[in-house]
Amino acid sequence: MHTGDFATEVAEVHCDTIPMLDRDSAARLGDRKLGELADMVSQFEVVNNYTQINYQGRPVRVATLRYGDMFKWFGNMSDGLPAYIVIDMVTQQADVVRLNEGMKYSTADHFGRNLSRHLRFNYPTFMFEAPHFEIDETGHPYWVCPKVEKTIGLFGGTDINGVVLVDAVTGQCQYVTDIPSWVDSVYTAELLEQQYNYYGQYKNGLCNAYCGQKDVSVTTGGCNYIAMNDDVYVYTGITSVGGDEGNIGFIVINQRTK
Repeated sequence: MHTGDFATEVAEVHCDTIPMLDRDSAARLGDRKLGELADMVSQFEVVNNYTQINYQGRPVRVATLRYGDMFKWFGNMSDGLPAYIVIDMVTQQADVVRLNEGMKYSTADHFGRNLSRHLRFNYPTFMFEAPHFEIDETGHPYWVCPKVEKTIGLFGGTDINGVVLVDAVTGQCQYVTDIPSWVDSVYTAELLEQQYNYYGQYKNGLCNAYCGQKDVSVTTGGCNYIAMNDDVYVYTGITSVGGDEGNIGFIVINQRTK
């Protein structure tokens, strides 16, 4: 961690690039858009877990579909999931992107095509953070599966060491530590806040963290996301541990590189 110059390192954000939608609003728009498609609405539902990414220079939320139930999976499994949802967070436009070849691997599939089972067969010794759906700059769908490591004993010091990229169409897996630039979300906001809180509490030693508490700081709780330089950043306020309800600064963290 280093001290930076905010005025020179953080560019001014133009009003026409500010995201206007939260996750719940995006979910309502996605459900409404799918309801307009007669050939899909009776067979598929939208997974209510929208990932915020930068896609072709625009902040968007993306979500995949899921089968309505087990019987509909049997009826559609040969073709796979035919599309995904993209919602522009600035213009609030929702689009259903149809695929030439359906997605055969997802969290909604069963047996060997279920994503969790597919990962376990290919990487039996890995621990994973919850996988999430993203698309590359060409619009091809992937599952991004961060690999979790415990750096303190068996259970402490949670961190991320690379990701497994799963092609949602073919199921091909690739473990990478050099994260491609199109991947926007590797570290969850909760993990980033937790790691900063550890730093803010213990940076002057264990005794100071509880006795005296000089320069001890924590995040204010709650965060939001901004898009900069083709990446997504978490930002949240920083306050003193005394709970004086005043911010002493804020922190902006890249979700791909930390």
